[in-house]
Amino acid sequence: MKVKELMTKDVITVSPAESVEVAARMLTHYNIGVLPVCGTDGSLRGLLTDRDLVTRCLASNKDPAKTLVREVMTDGVVAVKPDMDVSLAAHLMGSRQIRRLPVVEAGKLQGMVSLADFANREDCFLDAADALTDISDNTRS
Repeated sequence: MKVKELMTKDVITVSPAESVEVAARMLTHYNIGVLPVCGTDGSLRGLLTDRDLVTRCLASNKDPAKTLVREVMTDGVVAVKPDMDVSLAAHLMGSRQIRRLPVVEAGKLQGMVSLADFANREDCFLDAADALTDISDNTRS
């Protein structure tokens, strides 16, 4: 099975020039933990997680209304291509200890795939279990 068969295609995104306050409200409104940060051309610039908001904005005493997404987002994001095999994507998640992967083609965001997407499919459940075991392994340095 390919990632494109499993990924979420209609992904909510945020601009790097948007305020953290607006992004936080988006996370809450859509009940999600991550927002892909995309340019006006659809190119993936990074990811903004709920953890980014806490550790890079709130814990640093930055004002969410005056802080831009680009200042606190995670850049250098690991992404996969739509035609990647799901077992390879799950292995990548485990080895990099990440729960979500943007799906990118020609630099443009096509979707997102998460561990939950794998776990909800019987034919991918073992891949998800292996990845979660690796992600949850706290003995890595």
